[in-house]
Amino acid sequence: MNSFSEIPLSATLQQQLAAANFTIPTPVQAQAIPPALDGHDVLATAQTGTGKTLSFLIPLIERMPPAGSKMTKGACALVLLPTRELAMQVLEAYRHLTGSRGTAALVCGGLNEGPQLEAIRRGARLIVATPGRLEDYLERKLVSLSGIRMLVLDEVDRMLDMGFKPAIRRIAAALPRERQTLCYSATLSSEIREVSRDYLRNPVRVEIGSVLKPSPNVDLQTFEVPTNKKQELLEHLLGSHDGSFLVFVRTKHGADRVARRLKRAGHEAIQIHGDRSQSQRNSALRSFAQGQHRVLVATDVAARGIDVADVAHVVNFDMPKEAEDFVHRVGRTGRASARGMASTFAAPDEAHDLNKMERKLAIKTRKFRVRAVAAEHARA
Repeated sequence: MNSFSEIPLSATLQQQLAAANFTIPTPVQAQAIPPALDGHDVLATAQTGTGKTLSFLIPLIERMPPAGSKMTKGACALVLLPTRELAMQVLEAYRHLTGSRGTAALVCGGLNEGPQLEAIRRGARLIVATPGRLEDYLERKLVSLSGIRMLVLDEVDRMLDMGFKPAIRRIAAALPRERQTLCYSATLSSEIREVSRDYLRNPVRVEIGSVLKPSPNVDLQTFEVPTNKKQELLEHLLGSHDGSFLVFVRTKHGADRVARRLKRAGHEAIQIHGDRSQSQRNSALRSFAQGQHRVLVATDVAARGIDVADVAHVVNFDMPKEAEDFVHRVGRTGRASARGMASTFAAPDEAHDLNKMERKLAIKTRKFRVRAVAAEHARA
């Protein structure tokens, strides 16, 4: 597709695109817009800056019921995003493409709720929202989503990182089952696949560029270590490195076991997993962020809400199931301009899985073979 003029759009929208100097679609626009216009659900992985916003706004605008139809009462489209700043950018782009024809409501925290609710009451056809504030309005019965025909989940990986998974679930439950859903993410982790299974029906898959990029600020190393020596190796690393440790394990019982053994060995450790209440998770995260606990042991699902600025060392105590999960875990350290360290513990029978993950991510980790934990580890 070489031009927006090749897409079957209304004359009005074509004119708006031309007036805004949008002439040649980006790859994500060329691949996502046609199936979305045909009414298909779309699951797209693409980085920020690839033109995602236009790729969902164009079908959203084009598929909105015409003014004056029976379906125009109240909102018929909803865009969920992780932050107020992103929501404001999407709203600005929508108004740029629709002019005075498009009525929309911004729903997000940090702003006076009066104008937001007034825009909804006046019949805004599009709601652009962050999950927390929209869920609050739903609980207070200040907004109805019964007329939504299209749902867009933008930067869904960041929304999960920020702990919005329960809010998204409750918002989706308030929507009609018969709707179109477009989902955008920078990565396709197991958590994103779960979102796709829950909210999308036979989605068209769009993948733009390489979305698996461990930060170059993180030093990657792998230890081939017998399973029964992992705990000793973790304690050895804690004794030989400074700073905070975020330790990933596969199961809830494993998280409890590793944390319990660390505490017995004299380390300030705390764990989070799915069996802990939200208040317990918040308390654990707070104490870890404030340095009261040096070690946080977490499962992948519970770790979605972790946003701690200065994690020095990430340890994959258990190998991640997916390469995307590896990128997500490692991304907890080496943020901004800081350096970080990520250590992966691989049992001897996991060598094939490790090699497969490295090939998929196009990375090479420094490898060490552990024979005796008390001695210095030997380079493989």
